[in-house]
This record gives sequence, structure tokens and C-alpha cells, in this order.
Amino acid sequence: MQMTRRMKNADAKQHVADKLGIGLSDLTDAAVMGELRADKNLGTVYSSMGSFKGMEAKRNVAEVLGIEINSLERFRKRYRA
Repeated sequence: MQMTRRMKNADAKQHVADKLGIGLSDLTDAAVMGELRADKNLGTVYSSMGSFKGMEAKRNVAEVLGIEINSLERFRKRYRA
């Protein structure tokens, strides 16, 4: 958010928290974020059974936040044939 929308760190965090429907302090709470990732089917940082990982997780995050992720866009261009 800081790079794509030219937001300051605090504004970027608040924007993400608003998009996810959680409080600002919940962004750093591992338990809350774990539940949120499972509920919104976002995937996890670490691979686990039944959860999205890697590019698939990035795609889900980009969709929920309404942003473009450069590595994801490059991946799409490379493998869209």
C-alpha cells in the first residue's frame, strides 16, 4: 500500500485493516490474522494442509485488498499463454 498508493505507513495499515474489517491492533495479532486468513480463504505464510500458498495466496490477498501485486502481475503475463 505504501508503494502502490503512495501512503504513509500508518495510513497503509489503517487502509488494510479497514479492507479486512478488523481493528488496527489486530493486524499484528497472529491468532486473529490466522482466523481471518482461514475465514477469507486468503492462504497462509507457511504451507499447511488445505490452505493456499505462494502465488495463489497473493492472488487472493490482491483481490480482497483491491490492489495489484507486481510479482503476481509478472507471473500472470509469463504464464498466460
